[in-house]
Amino acid sequence: MATDLKTETPLARIGEIGKYEGQTVEIRGWLYNLRESGKLLFPQIRDGSGVIQGVALQKQAPQAFEALKGLTQESSLIVRGKVRADKRAPGGYELDVSEVRVVQKVPESDPYPITLKEHGVDFLMEHRHLWLRTPRQAAILRLRAEIIKAVRDFLDERGFVLTDPPILTPAACEGTSTLFPVDYFDEQAFLTQSGQLYAEATAMALGKVYSFGPTFRAEKSKTRRHLTEFWMVEPEVAYATLDDIMVLAEDLICFMVRRALEKRRRDLELIGRDVSKLEKIEAPFPRISYDEAAAMLQKGFEEGKLETKFEWGGDLGSPDETYLSSKFERPVMVHRYPAAVKAFYMEPDGQRPELALCVDVLAPEGYGEIIGGSQRMASYDLLLQRIHEHGLPEEAFKWYLDLRKYGGVPHSGFGMGIERAVAWICGLEHVRETIPFPRMLYRLYP
Repeated sequence: MATDLKTETPLARIGEIGKYEGQTVEIRGWLYNLRESGKLLFPQIRDGSGVIQGVALQKQAPQAFEALKGLTQESSLIVRGKVRADKRAPGGYELDVSEVRVVQKVPESDPYPITLKEHGVDFLMEHRHLWLRTPRQAAILRLRAEIIKAVRDFLDERGFVLTDPPILTPAACEGTSTLFPVDYFDEQAFLTQSGQLYAEATAMALGKVYSFGPTFRAEKSKTRRHLTEFWMVEPEVAYATLDDIMVLAEDLICFMVRRALEKRRRDLELIGRDVSKLEKIEAPFPRISYDEAAAMLQKGFEEGKLETKFEWGGDLGSPDETYLSSKFERPVMVHRYPAAVKAFYMEPDGQRPELALCVDVLAPEGYGEIIGGSQRMASYDLLLQRIHEHGLPEEAFKWYLDLRKYGGVPHSGFGMGIERAVAWICGLEHVRETIPFPRMLYRLYP
């Protein structure tokens, strides 16, 4: 029979258990697994920061032994024990368990559905609320949190001001075909696909800003890189050129990777990431023009490495991005795409007006685009012309045009999808593991 723990001891997190070597601590968590060997029990306990193996001897800790014996997976419990260094143990430490209090026992008649055996992806996604408890998924979410913190630290320390754009917008940022419509009283609104246009407005007020929030794309895509709801960080800088934001993007990526290696190396290793590849990420990144990228893709087709011939003038698709990025050990910056395949607000190249002053940053190892940015159009008249050419409602963009009418200046920015960045840094095959509850074409539950 489990009993309450009696005297106070230090409350420890497993992720920091090394601080308590030789001390008796209390851990509050869940039973991840239990091995029994006669009068010895080996409980594996998790608390969200890590997993530690305990040892409970029947003779030395009868109360703990009886409380643990036959205990079901994912039962919640409070454990007390002495921390002992052991190189053979995961994480380098074990816990000599002395007392246990079971908070809630998972019933044997209705056991925890995710066992240590293999499960199909569909089953795991249907039980995503429980799948998150596994060490791998928990490690990915800790890495996501670290990367988000790194992004904020990088921008905050460089004088950027966080400004929050609306999620409900009256019109599209990049066209109307990829928006989720929403009834807004007597009008129609849309879930935002980017905070960029609003960041441009706040940049004219504050100079250097960024937005960071959820964005929504209604593309009917089922690729491993797409979610219908994702988080995006979007810096915007007044008086900045395309070259300026290419350097900013480069520095941000290096900062994120270094932070992940410094703070979450153990988590990277737990999920099986080859950290030696991340250690190669340093500035400067290779830069190639769209023309050069097109030539590389055409050569790849001729050599039989690509199934489809790339024609100059088209946008890069996922196979194209995968092929190009696989050629480099560091992210590669592809700049100056044809204006016809890019958004209406991009500044044309002064030397070749058919090109836009834009850049896509492709992550190595075939991960494709993680950042897209551009120098924004400065001319009121040209912007108005492009709005008409794209069939967008002028009235909905009147405020955006005002930015060019009242003290307009050259300015630039980019957007980075957090999930794609996390997928690359973690070495994941699919972005669905990078967010707690992914929303995809056929996934709205749980």
